[in-house]
This record gives sequence, C-alpha cells and structure tokens, in this order.
Amino acid sequence: MSEQEKNNPILDKRTSRRSFIKNSGLTVGGLVVGGAIGSLLGGKSETTTPTVAHDSNHVAIDYSETRQFFARQKDFDAMAAATEMIYPEDKNGPGAIALGVPYFIDKQLASPWGSNADDYRKGPFTAGDTPLNKADIVLQGSRKLNEVSEKEYDGTLFKDLTEVQKITILTSFQAGEVEMELVNSTVFFNLLRTLTLQGCFADPLYGGNKNMAGWKMKEFPGAQMSYTAYLDEEEFVLIEPVSLGGHKH
Repeated sequence: MSEQEKNNPILDKRTSRRSFIKNSGLTVGGLVVGGAIGSLLGGKSETTTPTVAHDSNHVAIDYSETRQFFARQKDFDAMAAATEMIYPEDKNGPGAIALGVPYFIDKQLASPWGSNADDYRKGPFTAGDTPLNKADIVLQGSRKLNEVSEKEYDGTLFKDLTEVQKITILTSFQAGEVEMELVNSTVFFNLLRTLTLQGCFADPLYGGNKNMAGWKMKEFPGAQMSYTAYLDEEEFVLIEPVSLGGHKH
C-alpha cells in the first residue's frame, strides 16, 4: 500500500468509525433532513410488510430491494462497491451494503430529486456548474468506475478489485483526476459520499438504514412521538428506535 493510500482521509483504517459516528450526529442529521429524501417510491421500514410474491415453486420473493433506476447490474454493482468503501462494515456494525444504501440511492435517483425536477436548469452555466442532473452524474460515475478499473487492472470490474485497488481508484475520483463528461470527478465522488451517509442514517421509510441499524449504532431514538416520559431522568436513557412507518394507529 502506498503512503498516499495509508493516509487517505476518507478510508483511513486507523480512524474509528465509532468516533466518526459519535462526532457527526448533527452533520449527518442535517444531510438527511435537507438532502436526498426524494420520494416514498418503494420505501421500506422495519415495521412495514415488504411486497412478497411466490414463484411457481412456492418460494417467497421479496421485492422490497428492487432496482428502479439502474438498468445494468454491473453499473449498480460498481456503485454499491464504492459505497461499501466509503462506509465499510466493521466490528461496530454493518456497512453501506448491509444497511441497504445502494437501494436507497437507486430510489433517490429514480425520484424527481434525481432528475433535479425542482431546480432551475437553464444556462448559461458558470465554472463548476454542470448541465447534468444528479442521476446523470451518478450513472456516468458508476460506469466510469468500471471503465477505469478494467483499464488499470486487466479487465477486472470495480466490484472484483481488492480493497487497496478500490481505494486507489476512489482516491483518483476524489482528487478530480478522472476525466468525465460535463462534470468533474470530484463532484461525483462528493455526491456519492453524501448519498452514502444519507442512506446509512435516513429513516428506513426511504429505503436505507435497514432495520434501523444505523440509528442503533448511534443510539439515536428515531421518530419518537414524545419524550415526556424521560424528562425527569438524570441518566442517559437508551430508547429503542422507531421509524416514521413504525407508529401504530
């Protein structure tokens, strides 16, 4: 591993993810509330019964994790592998893939948010701006991950690279060293990193934070209706989290 890889600020193994989680509560919360919430398309919460069908052999099929935006599996796989590098599984809990982040991102890109439906999109565009919408950027970036991987590593897809090789490629995207059409690769990397964090900590209603595992790692109570029962408690109270879709009517 090169010195650059060892000192990579986004994937440094010496930095405890638990420390990051504890220190990023307000920031991540702001991202989730103000960012890519998109729509409720295919949203899933722990207490919501997923859409289930049965095939001819009577085997249950769960359609709650179904792609809505990515048409090609290898594009989706590249994006998913990149999110796992940004937020990896470790002893403290699941990583991006186990938290359902790739499907969260897919849902957001399929929504009006992904097509920048509410944004002013007419030119002229100044330096740093792009005529591409968010869905265009993520799709092109995901394909570029495979393109760079196949070129640099003898036809190997990004998802099949070693961790060090994936980090090397992502670092080049982060530094703006990968040529992309009508957008800087840094923009793609930053957008993907933001979406990854949102998918880890958004309400499960939106497709990520599977089983509220992201909240449980942060000891975040979720969408509680009231905290009046705990007002007189002097010590920290660990409350079982509940999602927006988990309230009984």
